[in-house]
Amino acid sequence: MRNVLLIISGPSGVGKGTVVKKLLENGNFALSVSCTTRAPREGEVDGKSYFFITKQEFLKGIDEGGFLEYSNHFENYYGTPKKFVEDMLKSRDVILEIEVDGALQVKKSHPEAILLMIVPPDEAELRRRLEKRGSESADMVEKRIKRTEYELSKKHLYDYVVINDELKTCVSDVERIIKREKSR
Repeated sequence: MRNVLLIISGPSGVGKGTVVKKLLENGNFALSVSCTTRAPREGEVDGKSYFFITKQEFLKGIDEGGFLEYSNHFENYYGTPKKFVEDMLKSRDVILEIEVDGALQVKKSHPEAILLMIVPPDEAELRRRLEKRGSESADMVEKRIKRTEYELSKKHLYDYVVINDELKTCVSDVERIIKREKSR
């Protein structure tokens, strides 16, 4: 059986992080660690939360083809380190939890990667989950809902779309997909 590169995307609040956490608990998966040029936040650990690097180091990495995907948000770069992921793939399945545009970048350079989008049962449930978090203003919730439209417009480009209506079922569906893909 081959090791798989699983790319998980989906709207904010859909439960991607929770699904990934369950997959990591249940299997021989590695979660890719991204690089960023932003400063560490309280409690973040270099090499675990992110690889914290300088802008110059990041730009050098871009020039040398060192990222599977990257983007610039709010004057900081974020990217998936190519060598880190490729080294992990030698011994286990690797999960990238990244946004839609980055996922599509990776698929171009690694067509064997499996693109899986986790979607909410409906917009009302997604809104409820975002509001339940209590960590964002009403304005930010609206921005996240608006971004959802864009993200869902790309779901036809994904290999699989899984509805996260009930967590246990969603995780089981993802595990079945991984098992199927590993045996190909």
